[in-house]
Amino acid sequence: MSHLFSPFALGPLQLANRIAIAPMCQYSATGGLATDWHMIHYGHLALSGAGLLILEATAVSPEGRISPADLGLWSAEHQQALAPIVQAIRRYAPIKLAVQLAHAGRKASSAPPFEGGQALAPAQGGWQTVAPSALPHAAGDPAPLALDQAGMERIKADFANAALRAHALGMEAIELHGAHGYLLHQFLSPLANQRSDHYGGSLENRMRFPLEVYDAVRAAVPSGMALGMRVSASDWVEGGWDIEQTLVLAQALKQRGADFIHVSSGGLSPLQQIPLGPGYQVHFAQRIKADTGLPTIGVGLITEPLHAEAIVANGQADMVGLARAMLYNPRWPWHAAAALGAQVAAPPQYWRSQPRELKNLFGATRLGQR
Repeated sequence: MSHLFSPFALGPLQLANRIAIAPMCQYSATGGLATDWHMIHYGHLALSGAGLLILEATAVSPEGRISPADLGLWSAEHQQALAPIVQAIRRYAPIKLAVQLAHAGRKASSAPPFEGGQALAPAQGGWQTVAPSALPHAAGDPAPLALDQAGMERIKADFANAALRAHALGMEAIELHGAHGYLLHQFLSPLANQRSDHYGGSLENRMRFPLEVYDAVRAAVPSGMALGMRVSASDWVEGGWDIEQTLVLAQALKQRGADFIHVSSGGLSPLQQIPLGPGYQVHFAQRIKADTGLPTIGVGLITEPLHAEAIVANGQADMVGLARAMLYNPRWPWHAAAALGAQVAAPPQYWRSQPRELKNLFGATRLGQR
């Protein structure tokens, strides 16, 4: 039996297999509201056969968006815009749904990548950003405002309220975005956090705000809703956040009952030096899984079924997350199941596509014809 296609649980969330579709920003919302693009995009990914679909970084407040076109969940109107998409997926796919709740911090107020990705001035539709410290992300970027206690309390409440809306939508899980140089990661890294109060300096202090956000979200939603965090295990910059600090954070999350950790890296500094290659981040997931036992999702240029199978079979990660590979091939799990001699869910409308030599690829199918 394929390890990749064996069942797994993220806390209370039972999954049919070990394939997660990782969050991928679409930069296609209008005022934070989901559009027809999201219906098309998530609709076809929901038919992929993966066990879990994690919606893109979804801002908990307007100023928390990476770009003006980011998806949001900061009001009832935003919840209502997502509802038809969730309902359509529920009607036609068994895939489980999660949402990545996010605040971009100093990396907010930017143009979408396909429009250049540069910081936007107010005249260009941008806004004042906030961060742990008044340090810009890159040279030439506008400086963010350093958050005061009231601002931090407001952001914690924004995360909790967005979590309540995700639960009301029927999502089964929430992933807090603590990676890729966004606000929670900014608090963690000494490169971005140079505060002198009890939210800066020591590792314990730098972890304080992200863990407070975690606690606020956990208190807001029932225990039956899985909750985890995506982390960058390294800034890939000397003197920055690294795997040893990540292990301490992971232990703190485990003590709080976190249901999973999703392990990425980078994104905090333009000075990062990342050695790209297939599975280049998986060793971070392996360390965290071995050290904490937390259910762990590994990512990083995983494109081949045999590679994904080996990661799970060898205990490097409990699940694999695919992003760009899934965009390139939205039926990646079908082809992986075929390569590994496994079965995968497919909608009955597509059963006739099952290759003749793979009679059981889609399980027990029954087709008649007149």
